[in-house]
Amino acid sequence: MRALILALLILAPGLAPGHALGTELKLASWNIAWLTPRTALLPRDRPPRERADIARLAEYARRLDADIVALQEVDGPEAAAQVLDPKAYAFYFPEEDDLQRSGFAIRRGLRVSRNPDLAALDLNPEAQRSLRRGTDITVEAGGARLRLLSLHLKAGCSSGRLERDEPDCEQLARQGEVLAGWIAARRREGVAFALLGDFNRSFEASGEALFRRLVAAAPLTRVTEGVSNPCWAGPRGGRAFIDHILLGGPARDWLVPESLRVLVYAEQGRDWRDRLSDHCPLSIRLRTP
Repeated sequence: MRALILALLILAPGLAPGHALGTELKLASWNIAWLTPRTALLPRDRPPRERADIARLAEYARRLDADIVALQEVDGPEAAAQVLDPKAYAFYFPEEDDLQRSGFAIRRGLRVSRNPDLAALDLNPEAQRSLRRGTDITVEAGGARLRLLSLHLKAGCSSGRLERDEPDCEQLARQGEVLAGWIAARRREGVAFALLGDFNRSFEASGEALFRRLVAAAPLTRVTEGVSNPCWAGPRGGRAFIDHILLGGPARDWLVPESLRVLVYAEQGRDWRDRLSDHCPLSIRLRTP
């Protein structure tokens, strides 16, 4: 992995750039870690955020200023509205009641149509702590259509052999088959598409099994390829990404070169990591035809 680290400088209030107009879109993915108003249902080791913490997250959302944000670990529209302005964004979440849902915040003014949830990603729908569905939408901008999937895959198998006899890896591999089927369907349709979210898996290893299965279904551009993640970087520098944005079909040609950014939190320390999120937002820009 190259030592290159990308970071988005924290801009002073009032200096954040306006969102892209016309046929240029800013896409982001952000796992906000147990963002829910139902704080009584949080795990015992997860204290509720204070009002000031929510305000800090909302300020980072304003600085991110994305047209499309794939969200993970967000408990539906009410939770999303704590951080992203509901006057500026419309929210789309799967038909499930989990605290940790994957959905979208879409800037108002963009035309959106919902596709059926990718419910097959939830391998244990009846379990108390089930896995998470994917939210599947189509966005129209500048005369172009872009199919989008927000997802959050099984944790516990972030690296090493995927084909090992461990429940977390076995479930992640099964989810990979579901994703490969979704990707293959988009390839047959010939549409532009993107998968955004927390894959809970590094794709940097040569011949990595999960990514190899996905690209067998269709050619994909992984925007994090060869780049280390500066989010909560330690003394040794950045870590491997487990959050990814994958582009397929015509969307691969829409990527604005070198547009990948990571919005790194100014706050440091373990306490802040729990109060904000253990994931930072990452974003790219697409220029549609």
